[in-house]
Amino acid sequence: MSNLYKRLLGVLPSEPRDKGEVISVHSDGVTVELVTGARVRVRGTAQVGDHVFIRGRQIEGPAPALGGVDQTV
Repeated sequence: MSNLYKRLLGVLPSEPRDKGEVISVHSDGVTVELVTGARVRVRGTAQVGDHVFIRGRQIEGPAPALGGVDQTV
């Protein structure tokens, strides 16, 4: 029998997926501002104002332009 924990790790993605808005375009990629406010430079092509999903410093694809809601519990 194999180790179940190692099998679980094999199923999970190695890099988390983030969402953000493209704020600038460069010759080798774009700068994306994440929902948290952090800015990262990633590979891929997009236009300023586009919302994208990123994983591992690469654009995965377009993301919906949805706003967040703060709630106090």
